[in-house]
Amino acid sequence: MGDARVSDVIDWNLAVSAGVRLAPAGPQVTPDEAAHIVADIRWAAHRAIEPVREVTGLTASEDTHHAVVVARPEWLRANVEQMRIAMAPLARLLAEKEPSALVREIGSRTTAVQMGAVLALLSPKVLGQYEALGDDPCLPGRLMLVAPNIVTAERNLDVPPGDFRLWVCLHEETHRVQFSAVPWLSTYFTEQVHEYLSATDTDTWATLRRLAGEVRNRRESKLGIVDLLQTPQQRAILDRLTALMSLLEGHADVVMDEVGPQVVPSVATIRTRFDNRRTQHGFVDGLIGRVLGLEAKLRQYTEGAGFVRAVIDQAGMAGFNEVWTAPAALPTSAEIADPRAWVRRVLG
Repeated sequence: MGDARVSDVIDWNLAVSAGVRLAPAGPQVTPDEAAHIVADIRWAAHRAIEPVREVTGLTASEDTHHAVVVARPEWLRANVEQMRIAMAPLARLLAEKEPSALVREIGSRTTAVQMGAVLALLSPKVLGQYEALGDDPCLPGRLMLVAPNIVTAERNLDVPPGDFRLWVCLHEETHRVQFSAVPWLSTYFTEQVHEYLSATDTDTWATLRRLAGEVRNRRESKLGIVDLLQTPQQRAILDRLTALMSLLEGHADVVMDEVGPQVVPSVATIRTRFDNRRTQHGFVDGLIGRVLGLEAKLRQYTEGAGFVRAVIDQAGMAGFNEVWTAPAALPTSAEIADPRAWVRRVLG
């Protein structure tokens, strides 16, 4: 876990135990059903490799194909580790504050329980995830497929399980290919996250004063707490990260649909039902989104697929793939909303 003082800022083991304890149980299946489901999802992960390669034109080494089928506790443990890696710069800043042992102990445990609770809330919702953050960005991450969540979703949507599992794997395999076939992407993503957290203002009073000023100046604004607590430097970095995430998610969404009914026969039905369900937010989700100011960011995710399709329509897949040549070729948030501007800037 690294430097003891850094580790003391958050009790990572407590975050895991709290999250696992609070995470809801998955769907009821027999041991034989569970074994069959796991085997079927593994097959779907392997089956997704070739269609993704054909649609994207991107090639990732087979050596980097590390797909694992997990339950919610394993997903949660992996995400605590991802958070530890992501928050290392902020943890170092807070560790340098030299709080008393008692304050440090209480703070580390309180933050850990809060982190575990948030991850427990998210644990039933994530179908799959690529571990993009690592202590060594040069090493490939794992592609995690969360079996109980996939089963719950396919049952709720009332779609063919085999088709849905392959459809999900196509999306997640695209993320693996993005990071595996583009050598600089993982390092760039990690650096942006670390730069964002390194810019955190750890002066509590200064933060509160700035927050009060922002509230006075933006009384009619819909900015959330997260936006208000950010420094101007962080807002610029978050803008880049939001654009990048819009691109990655939009690209994966396009690929999973482009394979067509010859690979996933019920793809049109799955997409329609999945999108209808995606737009239905519960009260808690909506409230949390409003408090944190995430509504605008979530809207940008939906624009990502529109950006990808528009660029492919104008320049073909080869033209779109120029986006992977260097960080400077990535779209800005403004270009996500205006694909022609990206085409003019990057493709001339």
